[in-house]
Amino acid sequence: MKPIGTHNYFVYIITNHNKTVLYTGVTNDLSARLYQHEQESKTLKKTFAGKYNCYYLLYSEHFDYIEHAIDREKEIKGWSRKKKHELINSANPEWKFLNDEIEHY
Repeated sequence: MKPIGTHNYFVYIITNHNKTVLYTGVTNDLSARLYQHEQESKTLKKTFAGKYNCYYLLYSEHFDYIEHAIDREKEIKGWSRKKKHELINSANPEWKFLNDEIEHY
């Protein structure tokens, strides 16, 4: 059993089909958030992910506390594109889309 106040939070990086755009986000439900990004890409072009058709998962990290996840999201968002590429390459060197590996996606 998890201690009170702990949950599942994820920092994730998604891209478009051509892998030319990177978007970093945080969520407590990765499957639902990926689905939301996909729907935004089809209908709402006002969001960054929707405008650039970003809903292909390349990378994610799990956290028990939202504060840690938000801190990590901010850290990654402050990185250069090169450093983000290095992070993705460390876990997913082929840049395979990982959406199907997420339960219920």
